[in-house]
Amino acid sequence: MGSSFGRLFRIATWGESHGGGLGVTIDGCPPGLPLTEADLQAELDRRRPGQSVLTTPRDEPDTCEILSGTFEGRTLGTPIAVLVRNKDARPAAYAEFSRIYRPSHADYTYQAKYDFRTWQGGGRASARETIGRVAAGAVARKVLAEAFGVEVIAWVDRVADVDAKVDPAAVTRAAVEATAVRCPDEAAAARMVERIEAARNAGDSLGGVVRCVGRGVPPGWGDPVFDKLDADLAKALMSLPACKGVEIGSGFEGTRLTGSQHNDAFFMEDGRVRTRTNRSGGIQGGISNGEDILVAAAFKPTATIAKPQETVNEAGEAVTLKAKGRHDPCVLPRAVPIVEAMVAVVLCDHHLRQRGQCGV
Repeated sequence: MGSSFGRLFRIATWGESHGGGLGVTIDGCPPGLPLTEADLQAELDRRRPGQSVLTTPRDEPDTCEILSGTFEGRTLGTPIAVLVRNKDARPAAYAEFSRIYRPSHADYTYQAKYDFRTWQGGGRASARETIGRVAAGAVARKVLAEAFGVEVIAWVDRVADVDAKVDPAAVTRAAVEATAVRCPDEAAAARMVERIEAARNAGDSLGGVVRCVGRGVPPGWGDPVFDKLDADLAKALMSLPACKGVEIGSGFEGTRLTGSQHNDAFFMEDGRVRTRTNRSGGIQGGISNGEDILVAAAFKPTATIAKPQETVNEAGEAVTLKAKGRHDPCVLPRAVPIVEAMVAVVLCDHHLRQRGQCGV
């Protein structure tokens, strides 16, 4: 339970951080879509470890294999299974704290729920689980691009107290990928890198915010009440490891405004209804209004740090933990393709739901 997501475009991820491999099964992808392993690999390469000095040095190529659901480079409309084998797992690195609860990890809560846990890298709680999400997101991107030309772009907007200035309407994938921290504001990116390196050298970690824009989404996607587009986006992003908050449009900052300041005024442009501002983030009443979809996800500092921390073991005894292993001092750069993937999965699911219910 808890490892599947979506209605018509449905994904189920599987595998553990230090097991034989990880992957995803994607059900509901339309037939005839051009799809090869290269399409998936491009996105997985953006997520994989060891990309720069800002990420974990775990040496995983994260090479994907499509096991089912395609023939001669096109989807069959049947379930697509994708596998990525673990090549550089080192479970022994976790042996010394196999009975210790790591602060702010899922060790204690998994033990409380199942009376058993995978202590080798956290098992399903590890961020390596997101391999399956990114592979599914690559498929969703292709469906969206083929149908409506929808594009999804995310970037690091904040690391600790360093904020970027980025125009969501103009940001490009190339600009995001131009810096190691995946922030298209070069001046802010340089300061972010300095802060991350300082935290790593001090044996500590940092958190921050990833923002994302979905362009080209037509009006009408989403459902009333419980299945609102923004509600599904919030669930998708909150399901990501280390995510502790989600904003749609103006988010919490919108609470500082009056209604007259916050409302998005309508006007007509080239025969279509537009809004002069987009504080709604492209979603009103849980349904897309044709403007850019704007979301943000807040990620806590990486829980595993080199500094000694007070904790307890399974016997309830107080112990001091100094974690070892290979960990990101800041998850933000690698979170960018993961956020994009989950936004794409939600948009693809709602595209298919809208087509199925209303025929458009």
